[in-house]
Amino acid sequence: MIGAVLGALLAYLVVSMSSQSLLRRTTLAVSGVLAQFGGITLAFAWIATIGPVGVVTNAVMELTGANLYGSGWLFGLPGLVVVYCYFQIPLMVIVFAPAFEGLRPQWREAAVNLGASTWSYWRHVAIPLLTPAFLGATLLLFANAFAAYATSAVLVSQGQPIVPLLIRQAITSEVLLGQANVGFALALEMIVVVSIVMVAYNLLLRRTSRWMR
Repeated sequence: MIGAVLGALLAYLVVSMSSQSLLRRTTLAVSGVLAQFGGITLAFAWIATIGPVGVVTNAVMELTGANLYGSGWLFGLPGLVVVYCYFQIPLMVIVFAPAFEGLRPQWREAAVNLGASTWSYWRHVAIPLLTPAFLGATLLLFANAFAAYATSAVLVSQGQPIVPLLIRQAITSEVLLGQANVGFALALEMIVVVSIVMVAYNLLLRRTSRWMR
């Protein structure tokens, strides 16, 4: 949800710029790169940046005396949230920006001619039209984060806060020896959940495409 909301706001700001704007083209290009930047490389990049001896951690410590690393939040669920947003927000920009571009200026002009204020236009026209696209993009982000494994496997040193790590623990842990079927059941659950999410995403995408043509 954090990635969806912040990504939607960034997508709106990007689309509000001129199509010839260098900042707009740069933002979309960078978003395309960052959306694909994940896995072990991303985890080590964050560790090297704000880890216990990271570059930024040491710099802030020398300048202000503050410890960004704190009590090791990077290697727990809060760290996963921050790192996942690093590629979730750019992905939302790429997926949701076309929905903003599909809002025709004529619709706003018609609303204004009928006496609608800016808030009325967004409430009664723009937001209802954008809702299916937003929900579809949010589902896509959920599926993307739900199946992510490599980044979390490197970052999380204690506990198993997400399903892929629970599957690894069930299959490989000596403590749960003989209970490998638990991991297989979780894997089947992931397949079912992702299948349902993708079906819902396609349905919402079809509904969005009706007014984006």
